[in-house]
Amino acid sequence: MQLINEEIVFQWKIIEVVQQTVKIWDKELLREIARRAPGVRLIIIDGNKILLTKEFRRELNAEDYRLPWGKVFDTLVEYNKYENNIEQYCLVAAKRECEEETGLIPQDISLYHVSKVWATIERDLYYYVITKFTVHEKGQQLETGEHISVEWKTREDVLDIIKQWWMQEDRSVGVFMRFLSL
Repeated sequence: MQLINEEIVFQWKIIEVVQQTVKIWDKELLREIARRAPGVRLIIIDGNKILLTKEFRRELNAEDYRLPWGKVFDTLVEYNKYENNIEQYCLVAAKRECEEETGLIPQDISLYHVSKVWATIERDLYYYVITKFTVHEKGQQLETGEHISVEWKTREDVLDIIKQWWMQEDRSVGVFMRFLSL
């Protein structure tokens, strides 16, 4: 598929609708996608323990276990300025979110996987593995309205959490299960 033209037809703060003219084989097609700036997810390992966060999620109306996570950009205007250097910005966001959400300063961080969504929705998630860190002297630095606890779990605990459906972010469950099977 070759992208010929792209036009943002509507843009809110974090979601935009884009029309693209693409060439597939010998045909030009008009397609429409919804786009949101990418996010980061963190797999933090300390020996045989894995760090999970637990927080109340409005969309679930319940608490949920999560991999620590965050936005790369707060708006699509920012994302559209820097999308050509996205991996650089994702790494910066991963380090920032690690410090803010967990109170840990990453020392050894590497990209593990980029999860893509369907053809009509664009929202990439960049998964990073952190195996070495120091503790931030200020601890967690949560934003107003965030209530996030940090819990270290064994591999068996995490698998039980997933089996019990206490971790609801399905994309992360899939990536995390692949990671755990290594």
